[in-house]
Amino acid sequence: MNSHLPTSHSTRQSCHTQSESLTVWLVIAAYNEGQRLATTLETVCEGRWNVVVVDDGSRDDTAEVAARFPVWVVRHPINCGQGAALKTGIDFALSHGAGVIVTFDGDGQHDAGEIPQLIQPVLHNETDVALGSRFLGRSIRMPKTRWLTLKAGIVFTRLVSGIRVSDVHNGFRAMSRHAAQTIEIRQPRMAHASEILDEIVRHRLRYVEVPVTITYHEETLLKGQSSLAALRITGQLLLGRFSR
Repeated sequence: MNSHLPTSHSTRQSCHTQSESLTVWLVIAAYNEGQRLATTLETVCEGRWNVVVVDDGSRDDTAEVAARFPVWVVRHPINCGQGAALKTGIDFALSHGAGVIVTFDGDGQHDAGEIPQLIQPVLHNETDVALGSRFLGRSIRMPKTRWLTLKAGIVFTRLVSGIRVSDVHNGFRAMSRHAAQTIEIRQPRMAHASEILDEIVRHRLRYVEVPVTITYHEETLLKGQSSLAALRITGQLLLGRFSR
């Protein structure tokens, strides 16, 4: 997938020096998140890990906002989709020696304070992938329609992929280096979340679910996934399975 995606360049303002932080990388895919990204980066940059922000062809000042923080900034010249942006960020982190990779949303829905508990089972080699679950943890201001869509996605995933998880489209997850190198993200847009679960099953990777908190904001709900978009994601995923 990414062999056809041009990544223009990367920059970085500064670097954490703690040796223990160099193995844990946060990958943040951001598209037109200029208004929300600063708050997210203020919280994640308090931790002792490296951060790479992939600006996925934003039309606003997302890249400029990210460049004000001690993070790497990688830019797609055009919008390629969240799956493509995460793939770019994961490949970048792996090339810089990442031992554990955390995917983290740039819009403020995730809680940076929960990163240590998410990565703990991966750091201790108890699992290959730690999947954040809002249904084991909690959701703040989740609309009923979103709850219904997510629950339908859980049933669909169990039937199609055979993986029993309580949350299927949660972007807050941690992967070991081995898992990140093994999982192949080919879906450039939102279907990548289900594709990752497929890859876990296909490669028999160990996984656990970790309770996390998801906070919904009005502006993020406006750009969120509708029921029609969920059907489109399902179609993309099925086509991807048949094209392997």
